[in-house]
Amino acid sequence: MKKLLTPFKFLAVLSVLALGSCQNESNEITQQETAQAKVSVSDLKKEITPGVQAIPQAVQVQLDESKKNLEKHLNNDLQITGINVLGKISTQKGLEISQNLISDKDQIIGLGNIADPSSVKIGKIGDLYSGDHLITAQKGLKEMAIDEIKAGINVLEVSWDGKHGKFTTLCFYNDSGIVWDNVFGGLVLMDTRGNSEVSNSSTAKVVSKWYKQWWTANWLWGSKRGEVGYQITIYYTGSTVSNVDVSDWGNISLGKAKSESKVIKRTGAYGQCQYALGLCTPTGSLSFNASNFSVSFSGLGSNIVSNGTKSLYP
Repeated sequence: MKKLLTPFKFLAVLSVLALGSCQNESNEITQQETAQAKVSVSDLKKEITPGVQAIPQAVQVQLDESKKNLEKHLNNDLQITGINVLGKISTQKGLEISQNLISDKDQIIGLGNIADPSSVKIGKIGDLYSGDHLITAQKGLKEMAIDEIKAGINVLEVSWDGKHGKFTTLCFYNDSGIVWDNVFGGLVLMDTRGNSEVSNSSTAKVVSKWYKQWWTANWLWGSKRGEVGYQITIYYTGSTVSNVDVSDWGNISLGKAKSESKVIKRTGAYGQCQYALGLCTPTGSLSFNASNFSVSFSGLGSNIVSNGTKSLYP
């Protein structure tokens, strides 16, 4: 006759099984991490079909203009010293390796605004980010890479010389221009003071006045990458405001943007609105808090955040 397990022995068996399961899961994760750690640029090169060494004119212009802007704003702290065309990514495995390499913690990345040299940081992803910030950065980079790195894309290696030594990055491009590079895409060029404009207009019955303010982020080569802003318009007769409108917008290529606005004073001696704006590169995140009507940035990366109110008088 078989003996029944006592509650204590039953729990002991469950504990052994659970421990074994955890060890197997831990081993599986370790094996996955080890396998991913072995992926390198050398592995990617095996999946690349060599092609024409001449790069598209659009890419060359972007490289040349980036060199000028880096020299203008960072002097010798970061320079492009050469490029090496690798070819076209010809296999699905090549795409997957590319997507993993972009977010690999040992790959070099840049962050900051080159118009503010003190904000610029260059280093390995795993050195610049840690904990939740590292998870956010890698997740954002991986999602961006899956969306942007497609079959038939070309890749070249960019050689750099910075304050902390020489390094290379992978630059993915097509005939229209550069698609992504961890330094080209991680850094931005922007005026943090923003821009503003004011205008008046009138009809036979009503007079209006609007004020617009916006912030723009540019690629290293100077073309517009993203913008956030708002516009408030008051309608008035004499010195009395009868109504107020407000609008907002936010967008960025290969990044994240948020914009919110609302009217907080619609009639009387003046009109007033509240705005909450933000944009950032893929390695950070933005959130909107409705209770205090503000956008906040978390993580690390290049970003613009502006929260405030604006009053407009007739």
